[in-house]
Amino acid sequence: MVEKTNNTKKNKKEKKQFGAEVSRLLDILVHSVYPNKEVFLRELISNASDACDKLRYQALTNDKLVKSSSELKIHITVDTKNNELVISDNGIGMSRQEMIDNLGTIAKSGTKEFVDGIKEEEKNISQVGQFGIGFYSAFIVADTVKVISKNVDSNDSWVWISDGSGTFTIEQNSFDTPTSNGTSIFLSLRDKMDEFLDISNIKDIIRTHSDHISFPIEIAEFKEGILGEVESANTSNAIWSKSKSDVTKEEYLELYHSIAQSFDDPEMTIHYKAEGRYEYDVLLFLPSTKPFDLFDPAKRSKLKLYVKKVLISESTDIIPSYFRFVSGVIDCPDIPLTVSRDVLQDNSVVIAIKKAIRNRLISTLSKLSESDSVKYSGIWNNFGAVIKEGLYEDYEKRDDLLKLLRFQSTQGTDLRSLNQYVADMKENQTSIFYITGELLNTINANPQLEGFKARGVEVLTLTDPVDSFWTSTVLGFEGKSFKQVSQAQEELKLIPIIENKDEKVDKTSEDNKNLSEAIPYLKTILDLLVTDVRLNESLVDSPVCLSIADGGVDKTLEKILMERQGTEKALPVLEINPNHSLIKQFSKKLSKKKSKDLEVIARILYDYALIMDGEKPSDISIFGQNLQEILKRSM
Repeated sequence: MVEKTNNTKKNKKEKKQFGAEVSRLLDILVHSVYPNKEVFLRELISNASDACDKLRYQALTNDKLVKSSSELKIHITVDTKNNELVISDNGIGMSRQEMIDNLGTIAKSGTKEFVDGIKEEEKNISQVGQFGIGFYSAFIVADTVKVISKNVDSNDSWVWISDGSGTFTIEQNSFDTPTSNGTSIFLSLRDKMDEFLDISNIKDIIRTHSDHISFPIEIAEFKEGILGEVESANTSNAIWSKSKSDVTKEEYLELYHSIAQSFDDPEMTIHYKAEGRYEYDVLLFLPSTKPFDLFDPAKRSKLKLYVKKVLISESTDIIPSYFRFVSGVIDCPDIPLTVSRDVLQDNSVVIAIKKAIRNRLISTLSKLSESDSVKYSGIWNNFGAVIKEGLYEDYEKRDDLLKLLRFQSTQGTDLRSLNQYVADMKENQTSIFYITGELLNTINANPQLEGFKARGVEVLTLTDPVDSFWTSTVLGFEGKSFKQVSQAQEELKLIPIIENKDEKVDKTSEDNKNLSEAIPYLKTILDLLVTDVRLNESLVDSPVCLSIADGGVDKTLEKILMERQGTEKALPVLEINPNHSLIKQFSKKLSKKKSKDLEVIARILYDYALIMDGEKPSDISIFGQNLQEILKRSM
């Protein structure tokens, strides 16, 4: 279908504002001292390659495009006299609206978050290459950028120009000679950017960053109105189709940087040829640092799917979302070239590959966890929170994923596996105990752990928000159920204490009587703050603590539900330590006379329990007044 142009605007030059994020990004790029300026060439070549891929793909089902797609290539022209560098392709091209949409706004949420997170005074953005800035990287080296593009389905070509100051213009190309489909980007280079007019240097950059591009990249010098000898700048090196022994470390690194849009070194490379019912080449990379978009709601991995080196899709779900940090290439000749991108997920070959890739990743990580615990710990610290999503997303592989989990625990600073936990369980212990929270030091200070520490019982300390989800859905591991510490008092009583810090004092009948009065009194005073008050004989050093009411949800999960769904906060249970001197004194005074002082102490005990649970006092002003009152009386 040929694009129709509004005649009233056909020759009119329009001036438009960049989106707010683009303006900020361009300001950062223009004024930055960026050490890796050559990244712009990789980004622009990558965009040109994508444009060629799109045209070649459309030509598979559109005979009218076969001729246009027969000699796809990328051409670079160096014009030293005019200080200009031109990157051209004869790919799909852009319409007027596509140029406005693609070159005037940032659609990529990760890039937007990156820009939002940069402080104005921090102009040295050494990690800019990780954030998919694409076309805008041209402004690192150019003070003016002109783009001429013609969509393959249109009769008109358009000219887009900007100096990166916050606006751009767009108008119809006024040249009499018809422009072929594709895009040309003209870069008027800044001062001291002569290195990017050196053909030898440009070829070196291409070999380093873009040699794998599957289209020919040509380069030539434009001098005195004549285009010089055209030289080849890449080898179209599809290294995934080679044997591992024939690929260098540098080639792996080059492809990883291009696909992952990152400058770190991969922590692990998985390269093999699958054989059997279907044959396909697989090259996967596990990064050594967290990708900027690791928690992007789209949950997509950077995986390129090829059919006989024809790019079919960059957004399949072949890799499960809980492995979305993995990037790479899969090339399968058994997938029909004419398959629609929309129905890839229903293709039987793709379904088989998806299952095989998932199994390979799990087995590879499992073997690594056994052979190199240090390296595996690094991967887990970066991506463990994402892998744990698979526990409630992928029931079929839940048992295998549980074996990959690593935890901080009360056992020490080393990461622990569930196998290690089960092997070290105490006599009469039938559950795997855990506690959730936002900060590790806050969790470790929680009074709920005192009874477990006194018995030498290990507790998993969970700080990832996802922990509240999977612990509520996973029934157990090796026959042992997962149990929140606040719901473990009955089982804990069956495990003997290793040693007491103080000599145990038996409760007298008077103590029992006093406590029987203290519990209903505290229920009355704290009626609107707690759902119940009960004893907790597992407490050691603390007078009180908070626990979840019977049938209640994990407190971390509760916070998430409150933020996302507006649910109300459930009232906790206040548990008191019957053996603590403060509780005994409180109960003794209460048995003699109820007073305002005891009411103040009751509220302070509740606020103390909140603080030790990692929360703020229920009413900070009242807490301050009560604390002052108690301090005055103690003086």
